[in-house]
Amino acid sequence: MSRFLSALLLLALLAGCGSRSPSFTAPRNLENACQLERERPQYFAAMRATERRWGTPLPVQAAIIHAESRFIGDARTPLRYTLGVIPMGRQSSALGYSQALDGTWDEYVQEVGSRRSSRTNIRDATDFIGWYTNKTRERNNVPLSDARNQYLAYHEGHAGFRRGSYNSKPWLLGVADRVAARAAMYDEQLRACGRR
Repeated sequence: MSRFLSALLLLALLAGCGSRSPSFTAPRNLENACQLERERPQYFAAMRATERRWGTPLPVQAAIIHAESRFIGDARTPLRYTLGVIPMGRQSSALGYSQALDGTWDEYVQEVGSRRSSRTNIRDATDFIGWYTNKTRERNNVPLSDARNQYLAYHEGHAGFRRGSYNSKPWLLGVADRVAARAAMYDEQLRACGRR
């Protein structure tokens, strides 16, 4: 009997390890901001707090998060492989909702965050986006409401954006256009359901 109970306990423990926290899975409907807010109200509370602190519109934040991680809290870049089978590490250090790189995240933490800030925490991730978009406004004169150019600067870095490095990346220009369209769509949806 004790072996049976031990095996059952081990099985239950392993099953628990395999399940993911809801905050680390994508919400069911990423196409409707009102439904997204009903499913994950904590996301919208975080984005509204960031909008109050930094002025970055909620729809711009949401569109950037959608492009970067699809609202998956522990998102990482894919692994690189040698000879097609030997893992050689991640494509970059990007992690979490905002896909912030290690160096940029460290700069944020040193400037305004805390040592306990985490890229897998929605409040910290949205605050990071507010901080970064404000740096883009200051350094490159991009309005906080300009989702397309804010995203290009977010992806390419401030110096890369200033150089126009995105112009040699047609795929990135397409993504930036989709970010702008999604921000406009989220704004319209939130106004229609009375949440904006």
